[in-house]
Amino acid sequence: MSRPASALTGIALVIVAVACFATLDTTTKWTTASVPLLMALWFRYFFQALVTTATMLPLRGRALLRTAHPKFQCLRGVLLLTSSMLSFLSLKHMPVGEFTAIVMITPLVITLVAAFLGDRVSPLRWILVTGGFIGTLVIIRPGGDTFSWATLLPLGLVGTNAWFQVLTSRLAKTEDPFTMHFYTGWVGTLIASLVVPFFWVPVYDLGLWGGMVLMGVMATVGHFLLILAYARTPAATLTPFLYGQIGFAMLGGWVVFSHVPDQWATLGILMVAFCGAAGAWLTVRESRIAVQPAES
Repeated sequence: MSRPASALTGIALVIVAVACFATLDTTTKWTTASVPLLMALWFRYFFQALVTTATMLPLRGRALLRTAHPKFQCLRGVLLLTSSMLSFLSLKHMPVGEFTAIVMITPLVITLVAAFLGDRVSPLRWILVTGGFIGTLVIIRPGGDTFSWATLLPLGLVGTNAWFQVLTSRLAKTEDPFTMHFYTGWVGTLIASLVVPFFWVPVYDLGLWGGMVLMGVMATVGHFLLILAYARTPAATLTPFLYGQIGFAMLGGWVVFSHVPDQWATLGILMVAFCGAAGAWLTVRESRIAVQPAES
C-alpha cells in the first residue's frame, strides 16, 4: 500500500474509532442511570476480553500470551481500569460533550509527563498546554453556578490516562499490540470480578442488556480500529483526527439527552480542540524537521 493511501486508511480508521468511543460514552451515561456502575464496568471489560480471546487466540496461538514485561502489562491494565472507572463516574454527572473535551487534554498532559521524565519541551508547547488548561477551566468554571466537585473527576481520568499512554508507547516498542490488548482486557475483567458480586442486581429490561452489549462492542471495535490505524499511519499524523471525538460526543449528547453546551462551555471546548490539534501539528512539523538531511 502506498504511503498516501496508507495514511488515508489510517485516518478513516481513527475517525470510525472515535465515533465508536463517543457512542460508548453516550451509551454508558444512558445505561448507568439504571444499572450499577460497577456491574456495567465489569460487563464492558468481560465482553472485550472474551471477544479478543475468541478472535485472536486461534490466529496467534500461544504467541498471544507471550510478554517480556508481565508486571508492566498488569500495571497498564490497572491504569486503564482506573481510567474507565473515573470515566463512568464522570459521565453519571456530566454531559458527554463537555466530559470528552476535558479528557482530550490528555495529549497536552503527556507533554508535562515527558518534561517530568526529562524530555525537552519547547516554549510553544508550553503555551499550548497552558491554553488547553485554560479551556478546561472555562468548561468547569470553578465557583460558577454549573460547577460541582464531580466535574473534577475527568481531571483524575486525564492523569491516569496520560500515564497509561506513556506506558503504552514504551511497551509498544517491544510488545505485540494484540498481546497488550489481550492482557488489558483480562486484567480489568479479573479485578472487576472481585467486586462486582457485591453490586450485581437482576436486570429484566432487554434495552439495558442491549446497552451493555453495545458498550462492549463499541469499546472492542474502537480499540481494534486504533491498533489497525497506528499500524498503518504515524501517530503524529493521526492525533489531530482524535479530536473528532468531541464532535461525535456533542452529537450523541444532543440526540440522546437533548443537551447543547452553553456559550462558555462551547468556548472552552474550542480552546481545548485548537490547542490539542495545534500540538499535534507541531509534532508533525518537528518530526519532519528531524528527518531532513543536514546541510553540508
